[in-house]
Amino acid sequence: MEQKIIGNTTVFFIERCCEKNKGILALTHPAMLAEEETLRWLDNFHLDDIAANMDADLRTAAENALSQGPVLLANTAWKTVGEWEEWLRKEKKQKKRVHLLALGDVGSTVLTALKLMGNDCIETLGIYDVNPNVCARWETELNQAAFPWDYDALPTVEILTEEQLFDCDMFVFCASKGIPPVGTQVKDVRMVQYEANKGIVSVFAKKARVARFDGLFAVVSDPVDPLCRAAFLASNEDEEGNFDGKGLRPEQIQGYGLGVMNARAAYYAKQNQEFTDFLTEGRAFGPHGQDLVIANSIENYDDTRSKALTKLAIEANLRMRELGFKPYVAPAISSAAISLLLTLRGEWHYSSNFLNGVYMGSKNRTVHGVEVESLPLPEALFQRIQKAYDGLEMIR
Repeated sequence: MEQKIIGNTTVFFIERCCEKNKGILALTHPAMLAEEETLRWLDNFHLDDIAANMDADLRTAAENALSQGPVLLANTAWKTVGEWEEWLRKEKKQKKRVHLLALGDVGSTVLTALKLMGNDCIETLGIYDVNPNVCARWETELNQAAFPWDYDALPTVEILTEEQLFDCDMFVFCASKGIPPVGTQVKDVRMVQYEANKGIVSVFAKKARVARFDGLFAVVSDPVDPLCRAAFLASNEDEEGNFDGKGLRPEQIQGYGLGVMNARAAYYAKQNQEFTDFLTEGRAFGPHGQDLVIANSIENYDDTRSKALTKLAIEANLRMRELGFKPYVAPAISSAAISLLLTLRGEWHYSSNFLNGVYMGSKNRTVHGVEVESLPLPEALFQRIQKAYDGLEMIR
């Protein structure tokens, strides 16, 4: 295993299966050198057990590196990780170019929120929609939104051609079709959209491959978790449909759906004292859908109360539909805009990341590679997370 140091960052180079492992990630525990990625990486109990039984020299090398500064794990099976120094330089760039595809209800709400909140980390906001009048509308509307006497305080909105979509640091996929109208009796609206949106995201994932896109491909459209996987596979298919690992690395794709489920759980926790501990001790895991996992607390986990709060969060969108409205504002702000900004700032947030071939939501951040939070998980909670993971793995 090769090891390099640049500045204060240590990089371990190791070869692992492309279809199951990221290209570049933040190494935060010695056990990550001893085994390939697994759902159990969310569980500190598991990582500690692996570390206790791993090669002593390897463990010491990892511990020494972790004590001295940031550590990356680079998977040499992904040929593009050879460009990791350029990738690290881009990660440190203060302001990023963000491009959005599709300006429907969700996309336009995301765009507006990014414009108002993103000046510290967004250089420009590029927009593209199949309807040029929609682009003209939002370019005009939002560039006429300004603070008096400080006309550059908010990022500028620019209209793009389709060919310019991937000339950016973050591409935000908001395209969608097949949303059931309000009043339709559908238990999980998100899965109704899957087949239609899978085709669209695959087209743009292949365009990202052709463009040799090296930024973040952010999926906002529902259902985000399986659409991330569809984008990953489509981007890495050759002309015969075979996986060749020449497209987007798995960590280049993230799904933005879990943020609103966490926010909905917090909304109900504020209303009911039974769930108050969630506000300071809780976590959210899994997909933006039926297999969501809300935990009232990690240290004081209560399975019954956690499942009750989970049910409230899952059904929140149905309550909005009962009022006669599409539930898109909170997702566009909590799951997308806020979480995208936290991602750009390198701060903790909720989004879906790649774990052993499956995209699933959990708390994470990207500072020196993607770092997914590991916690000492109670077994009952881990089994719920495992069930959610297995459900996502079944979706093709």
